[in-house]
Amino acid sequence: MSTVLVVAARDDWPTDRVVKALTDGGAEVFRMDTAEFPQELTLSGRIDARKGWAGGLTTAHRAVDLADIEAVYYRAPNLFALPPAMSKAERRFAAAQARAGLGGIITALDCRWVSHPAAMSRAEYKPLQLATARQAGLTIPPTLITNTPDAVRAFVGDIGGSVICKPVASPVFIEGDRLKTVYTHRISEADLDDLRGIDTTAHLFQAWVEKSHEVRLTVVGDRLFAAEVHAGSAAAHTDWRSDYASLTYRPTTAPADVASAVRRYMSALDLRFAALDFIVGADDEWTFLEANPCGQWDWIEHATGLPIASAIADELRGVPA
Repeated sequence: MSTVLVVAARDDWPTDRVVKALTDGGAEVFRMDTAEFPQELTLSGRIDARKGWAGGLTTAHRAVDLADIEAVYYRAPNLFALPPAMSKAERRFAAAQARAGLGGIITALDCRWVSHPAAMSRAEYKPLQLATARQAGLTIPPTLITNTPDAVRAFVGDIGGSVICKPVASPVFIEGDRLKTVYTHRISEADLDDLRGIDTTAHLFQAWVEKSHEVRLTVVGDRLFAAEVHAGSAAAHTDWRSDYASLTYRPTTAPADVASAVRRYMSALDLRFAALDFIVGADDEWTFLEANPCGQWDWIEHATGLPIASAIADELRGVPA
């Protein structure tokens, strides 16, 4: 029986919504988390000169034949849960084998993907995002990535206006068992006078773009779901993630030229899902900031009614837009 393989964290409730939409549509679903391997999930895969990979995945309650998998939904699964008796060296070795074995067979499946992890991994790089967006025809802000204080000062001088600094990679980290987030920061004169620490790693600087509001554009296959994000505080105006409680949302439609460029962007990076962030100026010009190939979308659906979960399920089932 044709099956949709869902690879995601067990406790990921947006994935729960996708699974429900799939089953409501009559699809057979096999859900797994890589944390289940190897203690709760078993793998058997075989390939030879006559045919490609055959075999299956099995848990205590379910099994799926690799040949029956017609689509894969891949969304941030957890790390492998290895036997606790292993030494640190053994765990590193075993994790590498699990990634190459289980991950290798799953990524070798010739089927629909939302999205393939290799494409997602490549598309996470912001320098590549900006270059691809520019080539696709999207407007981008002037950007500098550096670890040199002199380059920062020169960039600010060239821009001749406000500049922001934000992380090049994920803004989230854990320190002292606490989850912390590094938000977008507008560079002040005091910052320019003291740029100590810039040389410790890569930093991303961008020209500040004056905005009316921002847009979270969730792309599922050929479908675009746009939601205006209106900041209700000064902090949210700089980085809306810093004050979710102040935000209001409204469904909108991407301009035709932006929609066409976004589809070129998605095609260039071989993505079937992404959450893109745009600034919309007073003149209604859309400026691309970044795209997350595994971005959050459920709160947008809840706030606006945009049917994103159903669209993901349709994409996996091969239902045309």
